[in-house]
Amino acid sequence: MSSSDRSQAVGVKTYEVRTYGCQMNVHDSERLSGLLEDAGYVRAPEGTREGDADVVVFNTCAVRENADNRLYGNLGRLAPMKASRPGMQIAVGGCLAQKDRDTIVKRAPWVDVVFGTHNIGKLPVLLERARVQEEAQVEIAESLEAFPSTLPTRRESAYAAWVSISVGCNNTCTFCIVPALRGKEKDRRPGDILAEVEALVAEGVSEITLLGQNVNAYGSDIGDREAFSKLLRACGSIEGLERVRFTSPHPRDFTDDVIAAMAETPNVMPQLHMPLQSGSDTVLKAMRRSYRQERYLGIIEKVRAAIPHAAITTDIIVGFPGETEEDFEQTLHAVREARFSQAFTFQYSKRPGTPAATMEGQIPKEVVQARYERLVALQEEISWEENKKQVGRTLELMVAEGEGRKDGATHRLSGRAPDNRLVHFTKPDQEVRPGDVVTVEITYAAPHHLLAEGTVLDVRRTRAGDAWEKRNLKKAEQEDKPAGVLLGLPKIGVPEPLPLATTGCGCD
Repeated sequence: MSSSDRSQAVGVKTYEVRTYGCQMNVHDSERLSGLLEDAGYVRAPEGTREGDADVVVFNTCAVRENADNRLYGNLGRLAPMKASRPGMQIAVGGCLAQKDRDTIVKRAPWVDVVFGTHNIGKLPVLLERARVQEEAQVEIAESLEAFPSTLPTRRESAYAAWVSISVGCNNTCTFCIVPALRGKEKDRRPGDILAEVEALVAEGVSEITLLGQNVNAYGSDIGDREAFSKLLRACGSIEGLERVRFTSPHPRDFTDDVIAAMAETPNVMPQLHMPLQSGSDTVLKAMRRSYRQERYLGIIEKVRAAIPHAAITTDIIVGFPGETEEDFEQTLHAVREARFSQAFTFQYSKRPGTPAATMEGQIPKEVVQARYERLVALQEEISWEENKKQVGRTLELMVAEGEGRKDGATHRLSGRAPDNRLVHFTKPDQEVRPGDVVTVEITYAAPHHLLAEGTVLDVRRTRAGDAWEKRNLKKAEQEDKPAGVLLGLPKIGVPEPLPLATTGCGCD
């Protein structure tokens, strides 16, 4: 009997959370998992067949044109499975739920619960109400009920964690629907944030990522324009906290005091992900981005002067309505000048409900594709050149889990450098755990990763590695226990590299 079947046999209800969209959704999903486990559910084991979990939660994104098609396609596949399994429940939350509300139940009447971005804490209550009343529950709060970080959580990593410092956004970018769905910016109190960080460190976490829709605007809601730089410096005094990152800042709010705090706080990593979106002043104005190319490149210059080894990554949209060839050439110019270590490039797609969706001058698909390919080729060249500069450097890596797809075949392990570059390194003779720190010399560079093919110079066992080991041992013990006590612990691993999570929530 499988672990899933054993759970069913003793009445243990399992759950599955499917996450789409940005890093804020990832953060919310950890809270949804924590809430469900607090309510007595257990996570469906890895390998569980689709439709076998008792509760399936979709945490949705609304920033892509085909977001609803993707959701309804998934819901359609589950409909016959739900019909054949009395008691199975389906919930839809996140940005698309906030936007579409009653439409979801009309198009997919087999959905049991619809909840929004402001009331994720209500999910267990809504599921129970739907079960008792035998009808769909749709509850969309118009304002934030509780910061997600104050809710129970089931973190995906034993050694790295997201920490939300604000929710919402005060910007009005014409391509972005996020402010309409998550509301105006609301900041957490610094003491609450630092208390959460200290609690995480006490659990063994050694790397935290400060998270906000517009993270460096932090303080606007509490009346302190230097609140973000003060928060970075305060993180520097927390013993045991080795790495601090943040995402994503907006160039408009990127001030000199933040650059100084990054440079002067040892555990703030030399990494910056700052969306450019376009290099054309004309397009930036149409996007309602409150900076221009000169301002953006000036920030890059200041960061590099203060932090010479900083790796800077970005987001760029190609084919925004009205973009001319000259506008696109300005984007290529900005990319050449900025020399990003990596750029996450997107072909513009209409976001329903945004001003840009109805603008004149929508660019033909074939033109957008051709420009996109030119931009990608240029950035690949720059990424490789910048990575080659790392060859010969000695770096400390935090060992990661699951980031090297070929590690088993190549007898390597993988880790992240301080600047967040991915490094694959030769597996040492001694035991190395995710969360531990190794020192290596870089021997080879590819556009998207580095290699350290020599002998590992040093291995430092850490409290973070201890936390990973303890969690894995607990998981193994629970899997060996008799039916009825299955905990269904989630997969363990560092959160996805931050830039990879910024695929579209465009308030950045």
